[in-house]
Amino acid sequence: MLDFIAKLFGKDSGSKNVAKDRLRLVLMHDRASISPQMLDSLKLDLIKVISSYMIIDEANLEVNLDSSGSTVALVANIPVKGMKRAAGTA
Repeated sequence: MLDFIAKLFGKDSGSKNVAKDRLRLVLMHDRASISPQMLDSLKLDLIKVISSYMIIDEANLEVNLDSSGSTVALVANIPVKGMKRAAGTA
């Protein structure tokens, strides 16, 4: 009910926040000089390397750039389902 009232009076900021997040992401990509395609390639490479050691939840994996002041950081949230054991170890 509260959602309906918020939408009725234009207080629904869902699309506003989505647009704001997208713009922020574009700005971070520009500052880091990393295209979205390069970030996708990086994400695939990370999945490939980490999957050699761990069983991960690729569907819920998040890799983003985050800016703080003049610096940009690569932030990865990778849910781990389990560890892979190397052959010959107990």
